[in-house]
Amino acid sequence: MYRPGKTSVLLAAAALTALGTTACGGSSGSSAQDHVLNLWHYEDADSAMGIAWKEAVKEFQQQNPGWTVKVSHTSFEQIQKTAPMLLNSPKAPDIMEYNKGNATAGLLSKEGLLTDLSPAARSYGWDAKLPAGIQATSRYSDGVMGSGNWYGVPDYAEYAMVYYNKDLFAKYHVAVPTTWDQFTAALATFKAAGVTPLADGGAEYPAQQYLWELALRKADPSWIKAYEETGKADFHDAAWTYAADTFADWVKRGYIARNSVSQKAQDMGDAFEAGSSPMMVSGDWWYGGFESEITAFSWGTFLIPGSTYAAGSGGNLWVVPKNSKHADMAEKFINLTLQPTIQNLLAAKGQVPVAADPSAVSDPRARELVQNYRTIVGRDGLAFYPDWPVPDFYATLTSATQNLMNGQSPQSVLSSLQSAYTSGFGH
Repeated sequence: MYRPGKTSVLLAAAALTALGTTACGGSSGSSAQDHVLNLWHYEDADSAMGIAWKEAVKEFQQQNPGWTVKVSHTSFEQIQKTAPMLLNSPKAPDIMEYNKGNATAGLLSKEGLLTDLSPAARSYGWDAKLPAGIQATSRYSDGVMGSGNWYGVPDYAEYAMVYYNKDLFAKYHVAVPTTWDQFTAALATFKAAGVTPLADGGAEYPAQQYLWELALRKADPSWIKAYEETGKADFHDAAWTYAADTFADWVKRGYIARNSVSQKAQDMGDAFEAGSSPMMVSGDWWYGGFESEITAFSWGTFLIPGSTYAAGSGGNLWVVPKNSKHADMAEKFINLTLQPTIQNLLAAKGQVPVAADPSAVSDPRARELVQNYRTIVGRDGLAFYPDWPVPDFYATLTSATQNLMNGQSPQSVLSSLQSAYTSGFGH
């Protein structure tokens, strides 16, 4: 799932310049340049990752005298467009942040553009440190995510949760729900009071994530595997039928505003920040922004009640291009980002580290964020994202959920999804 940083798109021009400079520049072969680790990433400087990785660079240079880490910022969109060309050139960076999934890291691994990190995973102990659900996005077999060799390593994770406005919950005498029945009762209470309970954005991923979370309520591991990996999903089974019927019903009841059909993800976040809706179901990538931007009310998070699974996965990956000149040092840097100092710093800044110790996190809300992550991975509950199985399925899902919001019948919408999904898998 794409997690847009607010300023990352503004860095595209800088990225192009950097790529051009890199591609055209010559190598002096000097000793100093032989000890430069070129690192590319697309996180905002003031984000949790930006702050933690800056500290990692500092520690790396201290631990490796004579070495310099040259950090280049790019944008998510730019690296998506240029990665194959960049990594296929002799001027590829030594280490780079890249998106996980079959169409991204999987594709590059299949094309032989990434270093197989399996030996490093064993020697550094990443295979023991990272939970199975996190490893799934690191390992690819013939370009397909889930198993095989290691071609990337995340140092943070993502999962969907419920953000809630504590002040509105208190005002309308709603307790934090711990069961699905309590959750749906809370939706009804807010709506009866004239408040739209759930913030949403139909024009981007939020609406399809609601649909996915509803389907996951009826899912089991074989259902998720069939959907994500084998192309055997049945969009008219009990899970998808329940999800589409319930989502359409929520729109009809006004739990989700029908006019949010044309709104984007940021509109959803803005609505929650403005106090227009007391709840918002989405990923932890909103957490840091809410920490700094919500000052008018108290807020918190809770896991989706009554669900074993939630959308989520390991975060974006550190990958080592096949043309990296310092693959061994790149692996050393990756290992540094998995150490307690950097992991706990990620947690302190509102991110979900893959291997942090909750007891080392002093802020109660950040500690709860980490604890809830550990609860999910402890039950192997990360269920990935609905747009992963098929290229361009994101747009298909967005259109489908918009059609649901506009009143198209659930069975008709599910039929259209089945057709696109089946075609995408080449069946």
